[in-house]
Amino acid sequence: MTRSGDGADAEGPDSDDSADSERPDAGASAAVDDAFTLYDLRVECVEITGENVASYEVGDYFEVRGEELIFPEGQTFSMYALSALLPLLPAKQRETHENDWMTTDTVIAGPDPNAGGRFEITRIGTRTFRHGDVSAVSLDRVDDTDAPADGSAGGRDGNG
Repeated sequence: MTRSGDGADAEGPDSDDSADSERPDAGASAAVDDAFTLYDLRVECVEITGENVASYEVGDYFEVRGEELIFPEGQTFSMYALSALLPLLPAKQRETHENDWMTTDTVIAGPDPNAGGRFEITRIGTRTFRHGDVSAVSLDRVDDTDAPADGSAGGRDGNG
């Protein structure tokens, strides 16, 4: 059982609007609105400018739905290329300002300059999640170390 697929409402390719109604605890978090939305992503190799020595080809892709990476049946993907892409995916899943480079820059270079792989990250739909379904930390939890009494921005960021 995967956490990110349970209770998710998706708009876009391969969406399944029935997932929420099948949850035994559907509506249990009605007292607290803990919903948030993430983009589903498609990551596709769109160009290889060097010698094709990598294990991917133009047109190879995977999708990101919540925390899950979905690969087409039988397709492999280079762990080195994946290591260049993974740090960007959570940010690409979230709403960003229209002028932010995370919004405008969609083609990412692979890690091997001799292979010259280029990968395009495309937002393909949205999916709604509930905090209680994907985190063990309660939104009701009050932790004095997270919010200083003086209202400063201190806390876990190391500046307080």
